[in-house]
Amino acid sequence: MKRITILFLFLNLLISCHTTHTKTDEIKDNNYAAGNVNSADDTIPKVTGIGGIFFFSDDPSKLREWYAVNLGLAVNEWGSSFEFRNANRPEEINYLQWSPFKKGHEYFAPSTREFMINYRVQNIEGLVTRLKAKGVTVVDTIERYEYGKFVHIMDMEGNKIELWEPVDSVLTKMGGPTTK
Repeated sequence: MKRITILFLFLNLLISCHTTHTKTDEIKDNNYAAGNVNSADDTIPKVTGIGGIFFFSDDPSKLREWYAVNLGLAVNEWGSSFEFRNANRPEEINYLQWSPFKKGHEYFAPSTREFMINYRVQNIEGLVTRLKAKGVTVVDTIERYEYGKFVHIMDMEGNKIELWEPVDSVLTKMGGPTTK
C-alpha cells in the first residue's frame, strides 16, 4: 500500500509538472503572438517589420518609370529601395524593397497570388525551427547572401512569404538611389 501511495504521489507530481510546463509554454506563445516581448532581447525569432512588397505587373519597366515620374520614387532595375531609420537604433539605416515582377514570374511559385510580402526578421534559424514545429510549410532552405539570409514559407491561405534577416550595413555601403 505504501508503494502505491508513493507511486500515486510521484505520478501526481509528474502530471503537475507537465501541466505547469504546458501552461508556461502557452503563456509564452500567447505573449509572442500578442507582441508582448522584451524589445531589448533581439534574439527572439520574430518578424520586425516589412522588408519588401512584390507584385505582378504587365510591364514592370514601364510601371517603375510611371512611379518615378508621377510619385517621385527613386527606381532601379528591381524597383525602388525605401530608406528608413531603425526605431531602436536611429543611426542605423534600414531598407524596404518595392518591386514589380513580370506577371506570372516563377519567383512567386508555388503561390498563385499576384503579390508576395517580404518580412524583416531576427533569428531566422530560430523562426524557421518554430514554424516547422507548428506545421508551417517552409518552401526552401535558408539562403545566405552578403546582405542577409532568406527563406520562403506559405501562409494558411497559400500566400508565399519571404522572410529576410537583413544586413543593412552592406546595402548602405553598396549605395545607389533610395526613396526617402
